Amino acid sequence: MTLPTDPAANLATLIRCPSVTPAEGGALSALQAMLAPMGFGVERPIFSEAGTPDVENLYARLSGNGPHLMFAGHTDVVPVGDEADWTHPPFAAEIANGEMFGRGAVDMKGGIACFVAALARHIEQHGAPKGSVSLLITGDEEGPSINGSGKLLEWAAAKGETWDAAVVGEPTNPNALGDMIKIGRRGSISGTITVHGRQGHAAYPHLADNPVRALVTLCDALLDPAFDEGTTDFQATNLEITTVDVGNRATNVIPARATASFNIRFNDTWTAETLQAEVHNRLDRAAEDLRLRPHAQEPASFDLIWTERPSHVFLTRDEKLIAALSGSIEAVTGAKPALSTSGGTSDARFIKDYCPVVEFGLVGKTMHMVDERVALSDLEGLTKIYERFLADWFA
Repeated sequence: MTLPTDPAANLATLIRCPSVTPAEGGALSALQAMLAPMGFGVERPIFSEAGTPDVENLYARLSGNGPHLMFAGHTDVVPVGDEADWTHPPFAAEIANGEMFGRGAVDMKGGIACFVAALARHIEQHGAPKGSVSLLITGDEEGPSINGSGKLLEWAAAKGETWDAAVVGEPTNPNALGDMIKIGRRGSISGTITVHGRQGHAAYPHLADNPVRALVTLCDALLDPAFDEGTTDFQATNLEITTVDVGNRATNVIPARATASFNIRFNDTWTAETLQAEVHNRLDRAAEDLRLRPHAQEPASFDLIWTERPSHVFLTRDEKLIAALSGSIEAVTGAKPALSTSGGTSDARFIKDYCPVVEFGLVGKTMHMVDERVALSDLEGLTKIYERFLADWFA
């Protein structure tokens, strides 16, 4: 039986599955068909939660005597936008000038296609690895991330699964294959402040309480001073105000309320809990500042709602895992990869509770963009890196 050793063919098959979150789109079925000839057992649990769409996931395992390596990723992709803006259809996997075009080409069907090809080549040349390999693939990474990897890990662990290490195939390289391994991620929390005022006529401010004035003060308190200056392994903690709204279309009416949402990416100076406490303290102090509220007698009235489950900061220190992957990258590309914790969150935030985890995949220059694409040479390069890594890590 023919094994799926060609990463470009694997990727073309996956791109042609329109698996926009939360739709499975045929992508998990296509992946299962690739894994079957290699002897994988495959299960596809569907998880649900009120207020969110059901999501189908895939867990595949090739069992052997020895350590257990997990490869994790997602087959769901973001929407394509206006298809007319694409120079090649987003689900056609067309090739032009040595590149394959399609939604998910780098984020991250390409990483999955390369790992499958690498494993197929290893089996074809050396037989099964000296241990177990599993693929943990979700359809909910680009969506709410509620019915995906977190629940899939819980489900697998409840069945007795344990892992010794994991690689997430996200596109980690900023410019060229071999640039960067992600060995950790900053934490992330988001919140929304609502300031309650008193509506009134803009010409008679003493009869009203403008919530925008208080909101400006509260936001200023969150932005200055800086939360920290960064640590050895992480960038400085950063807060961004992401929305400001009063819902007011009239220019001569003082609004009754004003809201602002924010997101914080934080380093290992903080936990989610200590950072939330710091935010509350800053807002409470700022609410008493009446400089911008000359007609007010009382502190500003506000509510703070944390609007998503926090992602916790983590750092992987597994020397065997990092050395095996770094060595494989350097052997194939000639580049010594940087070990980084930059960027946003990924499903590694769930995996780190079960085993050491790093991230390495393709170049991320076109992820989520119109004309997302990957160089065929990078597909072959990443496959060779994964192939060498499999041999070195299991050795």
